[in-house]
Amino acid sequence: MSRGRRFAALVLTACMFATAHAALPIPKPPAIDARALILIDHDSGRVLAEANADERMEPASLTKVMTGYIAFEALKEGRLTLTEEIPVSEHAWRSEGSRSFVQVGTRIPVDVLLKGMIVQSGNDATIALAERLGGTEDGFAQMMNAYAKKLGMTNTNFENSTGLPGANHYTTARDMATLARAVIRDYPEYYQWYSLREFVWNNIRQQNRNGLLARDPSVDGIKTGHTESAGYCLATSAKRDGMRLVSAVFGTKSMRAREDASAALLNYGFTFYETVKVKGGGETVLAPRLYKGEEENIAIGPRTDVFVTVGRGNAAQVKTAATASEPLVAPANPATAAGELVVSVGNDVVSRVPLYPLKAVPEGGWWTRMIDGVLMMWH
Repeated sequence: MSRGRRFAALVLTACMFATAHAALPIPKPPAIDARALILIDHDSGRVLAEANADERMEPASLTKVMTGYIAFEALKEGRLTLTEEIPVSEHAWRSEGSRSFVQVGTRIPVDVLLKGMIVQSGNDATIALAERLGGTEDGFAQMMNAYAKKLGMTNTNFENSTGLPGANHYTTARDMATLARAVIRDYPEYYQWYSLREFVWNNIRQQNRNGLLARDPSVDGIKTGHTESAGYCLATSAKRDGMRLVSAVFGTKSMRAREDASAALLNYGFTFYETVKVKGGGETVLAPRLYKGEEENIAIGPRTDVFVTVGRGNAAQVKTAATASEPLVAPANPATAAGELVVSVGNDVVSRVPLYPLKAVPEGGWWTRMIDGVLMMWH
């Protein structure tokens, strides 16, 4: 092959490579027949699709995601154990709606009650847990609202632990996605239970009502919900190639419709977006001068991993720029921000992340403080 032909072939190959890796054009999210919905990247928090995401909705049994969150914290802190046997009250036994077939007066292990709540969506199992943790279901509802406020669920109020309709029992698609992300982030050891397809208790086989667990192997949760007034609801999470998405769909017309809607949202997100890890939590980003300290420089970085979600094929456009506060003066406190990381995609700033000292550094001796004081005057 002549030099000219070889050059032409190289140019053609380069063009084909560039075309193959070009950013995908992003269409509008799929049209979905639901009262409210949201699709969000779990790691970056970027919203990829939404409709009526801040309108108040009846959560139905999606309420139980909060009941689970509180139970998981109690397990982590040792206030509850999986083997502890909880008595089933008459109030729990007489609960309306979905049931896990526990009998009044019996004592049921916590792990069975949790599975009954998560897999079967049993109201009886849920109330038994709520009474154990809150004294009464009303007391537990107050705890639920305190946790909702703590997690930043700004438009949510719970009246009960199960999701039975109530005049002041509501949430939003955005708040439910916030809660789902918190469960995944804070309690991964218990979140895995949301992927259980079934469990057996007292010779009764109980099936998970989330049909997406069977349809899509990347789906590993989270919870179904339904009442006549709320319609069919589904909070979902799936992970593909290291990217996790969370969706919440409210008020569809059937079980199949809520699954199809959630599947369409997930496929849209995974097809047209990708999530890039920009920096790791605790990673040194800068090591600026520290005045009047025992050490001359101090490493600063983000507290947690920093992610950004971009259109698929746009990862190369992600840029970062870091600055340190000036001047930094000892003592250095890991709780006090000492700089900022700015994340951009092209010319657009998409995130500003505070940077913190990665360790505490006390003041230096009197000579160091005096010399650095003079240097700061000329800084």
